[in-house]
Amino acid sequence: MNILVYDNDEQIGIAAGNYICGQVLAKPDSVLGLATGSTPLKAYAQMIKLYESGAVDFSRVKSFNLDEYCNLDVNDKNSYHSFMAENLFNHININRDYTNFLDGNANDLDAECMAYEEKIDSMGGIDIQLLGIGSNGHIAFNEPSDSFEKYSHVVKLKESTIKDNSRFFKSIDEVPTHAVTMGIGSIMKAKRILLIATGENKADAVKQLVNGNVTPMCPASVLQFHKDVTIMLDKGAASKI
Repeated sequence: MNILVYDNDEQIGIAAGNYICGQVLAKPDSVLGLATGSTPLKAYAQMIKLYESGAVDFSRVKSFNLDEYCNLDVNDKNSYHSFMAENLFNHININRDYTNFLDGNANDLDAECMAYEEKIDSMGGIDIQLLGIGSNGHIAFNEPSDSFEKYSHVVKLKESTIKDNSRFFKSIDEVPTHAVTMGIGSIMKAKRILLIATGENKADAVKQLVNGNVTPMCPASVLQFHKDVTIMLDKGAASKI
C-alpha cells in the first residue's frame, strides 16, 4: 500500500489525474474503472486539462463505472451516466461506445450484473480502478456487511450512504434506496487501484482501511490484500493514521 498525503484536495486532484493519464500514456487502450461523487471531480478536471493541452489521447480507452442507482432515469441529472457525461466524457475524446455502466433499470438485474462481469473480463480486466471511500468504509456501493460480495450485485443502501448522497438531491426522500454495483471481487481483480479520500469525516474509515482488521464491516479494508494500491489523502483524511 502506497500512502501519499497532500496539503489539500487541489493537489490530490492534480496527482490523481496525472496518475490515471500516465496509465493511458503507457497503454493507450487501457481499461479504466471510474467512480462518481465529489471525490474524483478534481482528478477528472486534471484529466480534461491534460487532454485539452494535447498531452493525452482517450480515443482507444474503455471505461467501466463502479455503480449506478436503481429506478433512476439515466438522463436524470443525478444518475451516474449524467455525472460522467457532465464531468468527464463530454470534455475528452473517449468513444461513448467504449463507456460502460451497469443498468439499474434492467428487467433482470441479476442477469445484468452477470453480463457486466463478463464484459469486463472480455476486455482483459480493469487496468486501474479509481475509488473513493464512504464514511462507513464502503467502496462503490459495497456497504458494511457480514460477508464480502464477490461480484456485481444489487444492494440496498445503508442510511449513512443515503445521507451522504442526499447533498446531490433536493431532499433525502429523493435519494434512491437501491443500486447496482461492482462487488469486492470485481474491484480486487483490477490490476491497480487508486483510492482518494479527503476530509476529517473520512479519517476513521481511512484508519480502518490502513491499520484495522480486514472485515466486511469495513469493506475497504480488503484492499490490504491487493498487490498494487495507491492511496491519496489530504491531511484531514490522514489525521488518524
